Amino acid sequence: MKSYNTMNTTNGGKVAVIGGGGIRTPLLIYGMNETAERNGLRELALYDIDRQRASLMARLGQAIVEREGGGLKIAVEDSLEAAVEGADFVISSIRPGGIAARARDERLAFEHGFAGQETTGPGGFFMAMRTIPEALKHARIVERYAPKAWYVSFTNPAGLIAQALALHTRLRVIGICDTPVELFHFIARALDTPSSEVRCEYAGLNHLGWVRRVWARGEDVTANLLANHQALRSLYPADLFAPELIRSLGVIPTEYLYFYYRRGAAYRNQARVKTTRAAEIERLNEQVLAEISKTLDCGDESRAIDAYTRYLNQRSGSYLKLEASGGSAFDPPAARADPFRSATGYHRMALEVIGALRWETPRGVVANVLNQSALDDFADDDVIETICDISSAGVRPRRFGRLPEPVRGLALAMKAFEREAVRAAVERSALRARSALLLHPLVGDWDAAEDLVRSLASSQPGVFQPA
Repeated sequence: MKSYNTMNTTNGGKVAVIGGGGIRTPLLIYGMNETAERNGLRELALYDIDRQRASLMARLGQAIVEREGGGLKIAVEDSLEAAVEGADFVISSIRPGGIAARARDERLAFEHGFAGQETTGPGGFFMAMRTIPEALKHARIVERYAPKAWYVSFTNPAGLIAQALALHTRLRVIGICDTPVELFHFIARALDTPSSEVRCEYAGLNHLGWVRRVWARGEDVTANLLANHQALRSLYPADLFAPELIRSLGVIPTEYLYFYYRRGAAYRNQARVKTTRAAEIERLNEQVLAEISKTLDCGDESRAIDAYTRYLNQRSGSYLKLEASGGSAFDPPAARADPFRSATGYHRMALEVIGALRWETPRGVVANVLNQSALDDFADDDVIETICDISSAGVRPRRFGRLPEPVRGLALAMKAFEREAVRAAVERSALRARSALLLHPLVGDWDAAEDLVRSLASSQPGVFQPA
């Protein structure tokens, strides 16, 4: 008789990280080390165009492994080919241009009258135009050197990148994001029920999704939750949505819908403090990287880990506070749980997907995948974000049906924008870029789209084919 709860042990246990110099890599190393034995992982290969940054993250990661105990091997490779060759899983978490480019994207969006944000609005579009070509270049190398690997994309804007990879590569692609699961945990907390006993029905697009129904201990509690003013106020890291707004929708939006449903407030708060989130994160990163480097050079691994832990708490504790209330990433953070052992977050999503793909028993995991008839509103080759059954046999999104009427139009408009944006990036077409922004619900104006495309061309030379 076939067993349905055993691990697939045919793979060798190598994970490659493209963008291994990213600031969250040590957090990922912690999680990989923690689950190495359970998931049959033995080696983590890091690659980054900034080898010095990748080496620094590897040094900090090694200190974390030694503190926690474990046998995960960490290597920094000089080439992408060496990093991905023979890998079972390739995690992509790249940011072309670094945090400075993100800060520029957000500043330019703001200067044109839009809230500056990394993944939504013009800022997200600018980032996608810069990132899609790089992601596709990397994908070609992975296709050659690790054709059987699962390609786990954490690169923002996650939905757009997953859509481009799904349409233009042969890779087995899964896009991941921790936003929906964070909402699920906030819902469980509001219900005063363990997360393991709460089930949410969720679908949409990345950073544009909604919870339609909620069950607690097997009972449908959706109506009671929507009627509970205090509970709805507690579902987000900042004061984003009035309970009346949520009740008018009849579904619970993820936090990034703030930039659609309250776009004016987001812009006004940025204008009031005269900065954007990226500009503050850029300063935080500079400070922590200098401190980590100095303490590691002095041989004080414990202080380096402490500095990194404070950074993670400072960064996560200020999340969306600037846009929602004019707060700052440099405000003293509220007391928070150990970021390494948190039940949610960047590293947990990657581990959840990898763990599910290693075992024969399917697990329900939120992911960005091809629709495959899960949502009636979209084509089968549209990438959607929903709960999927994931196992060593593959990935299958759960059947959802139609999106509720109050949110369907927004989701369809965003998918039309995404598909046109992918075409613009692949063809390097300024005209298609302008067309994409015309379709974007936050732009929707031909003249504004022209101004934005001109700014993009000026800030990113070579992004478009010569006219």
